[in-house]
Amino acid sequence: MLKLGPACQKARDAGLDLVMVSENSTPPVCRIMDYGKFLYEQKKKLKDQKKNQVVQKVKEIKFRLNIDTHDYEVKLNHGIGFLEEGNKLKVTIMFKGRELAHQDKGFELVNKITEDLTGKGTLDAPGKLLGRNICVSYSPVKG
Repeated sequence: MLKLGPACQKARDAGLDLVMVSENSTPPVCRIMDYGKFLYEQKKKLKDQKKNQVVQKVKEIKFRLNIDTHDYEVKLNHGIGFLEEGNKLKVTIMFKGRELAHQDKGFELVNKITEDLTGKGTLDAPGKLLGRNICVSYSPVKG
């Protein structure tokens, strides 16, 4: 017959498991518990944490330099909808051909978009020219 320690005997009598909590300490720390139930509760806590987590998506709207007022309003309304859903908004103004010589008009369009989005979203960083595009990002207003 195998001789067991008093802790192992207590765990066996209670119908539970003897689990080592900290093996690096002196003496090692053990705990008598239902290990299967412990693992189940750990998984359940992780699942609840993931459920309450909010993932923020980035939605993008692309504008051209010469855009008609109605097209501008439609795209802007889509952007406002994205911000109201809680998504981040990335606005890209694309230049084609010789339009790149009129970067100032592109930055004017960025300023107009920023003015129209006040109250709906906040500007994360000023517009940057990346290649043939000006990129600006907005975050939704909390509350």
